[in-house]
Amino acid sequence: MIFFRREKAMRSKKTPIFAVLMVISFGLSSAFPTAPARDALAPLIEKAAARHELPADLLHAIIRAESAYDSRAVSNKGAAGLMQLMPETAKQYGVKDVFDPQENLEGGAKYLKDLVRLYDGRRDLVLAAYNAGQAAVKKFDGIPPYPETKAYIKTIQASYDSAIIRTRATIYQYYDENGCLCFTTKKIAF
Repeated sequence: MIFFRREKAMRSKKTPIFAVLMVISFGLSSAFPTAPARDALAPLIEKAAARHELPADLLHAIIRAESAYDSRAVSNKGAAGLMQLMPETAKQYGVKDVFDPQENLEGGAKYLKDLVRLYDGRRDLVLAAYNAGQAAVKKFDGIPPYPETKAYIKTIQASYDSAIIRTRATIYQYYDENGCLCFTTKKIAF
């Protein structure tokens, strides 16, 4: 907040805009991520969402809550990167460099997709598991009573209001041996 107040003070004294931009570029931007950080990452986020059939606005909400679009963010519990992956989760999903935005997004989206499948798209349980871990959701047979997890769910719900997380699935059609038209989500090789 000190930098933010200084910036306001600098502006109120009619400091040249260049000086204000210098303050922002040397420290303030990492403490208070800006729209440019979000905009720069948006194409990667959109591609990861499409590749894993997840809503892009959900990924944006999670990234905003987890790291505020700071790809170098590290939590006090050891979670790192845009989607704040724990080391074992990163390893499980093939992320070698958690600070690489594309790798982190890829691993985080894969993990999120698995949680959506595991909890049948129930947003509250998916988010609880993403924040507190699947073991905590299992232990409490639902949302853990942790204040941090409850606040996290509430924060995400403010940006992503659908109670069910729907994934887009490609529907394939084919004719079976009897000539009947069939639909499936699995690609059938003939």
